[in-house]
Amino acid sequence: MTVSDLKQPHSDSVRPTINWARVEEAVDFAKTVKLYRQGKYDDDSFRRYRLQHGAYGTRMTSDYAMVRIKLPAGEIYPQQLEKIAQLSEQFSIGSAHFSTRENIQLHWVVLEDVSEIFRGLAEVGLTSREACGNSVRNVMCSPLSGVCPGEEFDATPYALATAKFFLRNPMAQSLPRKFKFNFTCCEKHGMVRMVDVGLIPQIKEIDGTAQKGFKIFLGGGLGNRSFVGHQLEEFTPEEDLIYTSIAVLRIFDRLGDRKNLARNRMRYLVNDMGWDAFQNLVFKERALVRATQSVVTQLDVDFTPSEIKRPIRVTDESGNPNPDGYARWLKTNTEKQKQPGYRSAFITLEAGDITANQLSALGEIVSDYSSEGKARVGFNQNIALRYVSEDDLPRLYSRLLEVGLAKSGSLTMTAPIGCSGTTSCNLALTNSHRLAKEIQRKFLELRLDEDDDLRDSTIKISGCPNSCGQHGIATIGFFGGGGRVGKEMYPNYQMLLGGRSDGETMLGLTCTRIPAKRVIPAILKIIELFKKYKKPNDTLKEWIHRIVNEKEDSEIKSILDLRKIMDQLAVPPTKEDDPDFYSDYGSDTSYHTKTGKGECAA
Repeated sequence: MTVSDLKQPHSDSVRPTINWARVEEAVDFAKTVKLYRQGKYDDDSFRRYRLQHGAYGTRMTSDYAMVRIKLPAGEIYPQQLEKIAQLSEQFSIGSAHFSTRENIQLHWVVLEDVSEIFRGLAEVGLTSREACGNSVRNVMCSPLSGVCPGEEFDATPYALATAKFFLRNPMAQSLPRKFKFNFTCCEKHGMVRMVDVGLIPQIKEIDGTAQKGFKIFLGGGLGNRSFVGHQLEEFTPEEDLIYTSIAVLRIFDRLGDRKNLARNRMRYLVNDMGWDAFQNLVFKERALVRATQSVVTQLDVDFTPSEIKRPIRVTDESGNPNPDGYARWLKTNTEKQKQPGYRSAFITLEAGDITANQLSALGEIVSDYSSEGKARVGFNQNIALRYVSEDDLPRLYSRLLEVGLAKSGSLTMTAPIGCSGTTSCNLALTNSHRLAKEIQRKFLELRLDEDDDLRDSTIKISGCPNSCGQHGIATIGFFGGGGRVGKEMYPNYQMLLGGRSDGETMLGLTCTRIPAKRVIPAILKIIELFKKYKKPNDTLKEWIHRIVNEKEDSEIKSILDLRKIMDQLAVPPTKEDDPDFYSDYGSDTSYHTKTGKGECAA
């Protein structure tokens, strides 16, 4: 069965409220590709152009591209899911990939077909413009914004307004490097301290009046060298949101290091300048922006509330009201909303992958079960259906079962994050993507998703030190590299412990190197030690947190104690004894560390 055989989303599905696309960009891209093929565009100029339009290079070839589709604030509508399914089947590999930054990626697209994807996206109001390159990247917002019991107000309209303001804005077209905004609902559900600009909604009493505003963090980010962001001030009123954003962007544009590619993210500027000096410069620049641009510059924030209307067309009360596996899925994949009677249901993917048929079916499911008529994607390569009536959850689970999207564990450590790794990335050293899938399959088989002691822990994997898999803020994080025995190489991972991105944000500490084929035993060994030494009501996350901060009073008092135990797993066998050890997951050939030119910058 193909995508075209599946039923289209209902004609009365909720329609997108914002058109992010310009169809003329598809026409221009097609013309530019022809000129490039004729030798009338040099490689570097075409590369910059291609990245600005959201087409990323593919591993070791110039004939294919990855198209990165932006979903501002993580919003996606049924007809958009259906269109991406069709485009994936026609021009890609019959599947799509959800990233950790609320993008959908279509891999291995023939360069001449990229413009056809742009045309198709424009039909449903989507764009990939500035999804890559030295620009303001996709503006993110927590998928729980608007439904989180711990939020003070919904930041989604502000995230969408910020995305609209900076998209195609001349001030954001040629920055020293990429620039990222994250909005969230509360400290628990976002990564606001790990991006260039992170924002948490706040309400403050001023002169007897409640005023909306934000807690803003600046200068954070993950990479080969990571930094935790700094809070700008106690409270930033909502009218200062745009002035603050412009001020920070102008400072980065003016002072960012354009010569040193390895140090041209804003976090390096903040670190080199020192926080106090950078903070004072932001305040001065903001005053200048406010004085010179206040009349003509403002955010177009749309506060029109979404219509919440239970959408079920056909109610089938026959059969088992609670299908097999439902209780497990309900526990590990749903969150209660602040709106009584509703839950947000998270769809588990394997390292962000979903087939074209599943995408198409998902559009129909969103129409049938989400009372707001759209889905939200988030930071963990999963998809959230919000405003699902609690009475409809068993039927939703049954529908997800039918299309292979009912895996449990989405909100637990059994759903690891894995970047694309050597499946497509030029810089990757290991197949982090496949390793994440192997961990997920094994841990679901062991039913670790049902263990409350492990629920709030995370596993995040990158194929190289550059942190696309967010390994630095994982309870147990890994980034790829190579090991060697004589002339033979094998895939290897540096393991980090104790990272977190909640209110007590901190970067993980290096523990030891673990061969790829020993990663799963290493994680299970850590869980075994935790179970042995845990305190009553302890969680793995808190136990590791005490160890990395040297506050644990068991036999394992520090990360050095843990390293001594884990190092036993790092001893490689000979190739004669275990030839599989010397190949990466998903490969039957000998391991090597061949890489290409990275395209994180234009």
